[in-house]
Amino acid sequence: MNEPSPAATERCPCLSGNTYGECCRPFHAGEQQAPTAERLMRSRYSAFAVGDATYLLATWHPSTRPAAGDLGLDPAQRWYRLDILNRTGGGMLEQTGTVEFVARYRLGSERGEVHETSSFEKLGGKWYYRAG
Repeated sequence: MNEPSPAATERCPCLSGNTYGECCRPFHAGEQQAPTAERLMRSRYSAFAVGDATYLLATWHPSTRPAAGDLGLDPAQRWYRLDILNRTGGGMLEQTGTVEFVARYRLGSERGEVHETSSFEKLGGKWYYRAG
């Protein structure tokens, strides 16, 4: 893991404004399913922030899911900011959606960002990340 998971009362890594216990923790713990594509995207960002490869693989669409060893999680990489720029579809009653975001990280003294428009698909009532 990159760093220990936040306490339930701490700010959620996805910066939703909620605590980790109110936001992404129930998804990471398998207690709830993300109800929308954006909530799944936020929970996946938080999983990157805490190094939860199990959750990342479980929420990856079966047709595009990499092998477990191919995630490339670097424990030295610290994810520190997520900005949602746009979203289309992905609501509770929809089957597909996209979320455009910028995720910022530090790796040693370097800073970087990932700007992506991710696509999501609902299968059997559960949202999955399809591709970026």
